[in-house]
Amino acid sequence: MHTLFIKNMVCQRCIAAVKQVFTKLELEPASLSLGEAVFEKELPEEKLLKLDEALASLGFERIDDRKARIIESVKSKIIQLIHHQKELDRKHNWSTILSEHVHYDYNYVSNLFSSIEGITLEQYIIRQKIEKAKELLFYDELTLSEIANHLGYSSVAHLSAQFKKVTGMTPSTLKKNRQPSQVRRSLDHL
Repeated sequence: MHTLFIKNMVCQRCIAAVKQVFTKLELEPASLSLGEAVFEKELPEEKLLKLDEALASLGFERIDDRKARIIESVKSKIIQLIHHQKELDRKHNWSTILSEHVHYDYNYVSNLFSSIEGITLEQYIIRQKIEKAKELLFYDELTLSEIANHLGYSSVAHLSAQFKKVTGMTPSTLKKNRQPSQVRRSLDHL
């Protein structure tokens, strides 16, 4: 088995887009998930070059570096838990989840993440949670209390404080003035 790691795969549509690239290039992965494509055999260099070109045209990038693969895997796991799970558990222990996911000590992962991304893992997780909160506020289907609970916050006040720190406005202000262009950001640009 040979695994390719692909940067900027953050949602199911990304998986579908990458799958189309593979189909077009007549490549059949054994499995395809956020940030990873597993093949039975290693791909020849000329196929990899064509794949790199096709992926780049869609905003994706194949990752060769081990440290970059660790960071991309951590990001994918955080995005999966925050954006693609029904509800976060308040007792979510990010350090345990992430270190078990990448099979490295959390301190190493945390330091590596900070050195490569320029922000701490905690800041990245908070940004992802706030982005999810903005999405939920925009669709106006849940109360602020339900959103806080959904994202694993201990209270609305805690969510509101982090929200204001990240966005510069309160959730209720954003809700009143919601304009799609200023509300939502692409997950791969957080």
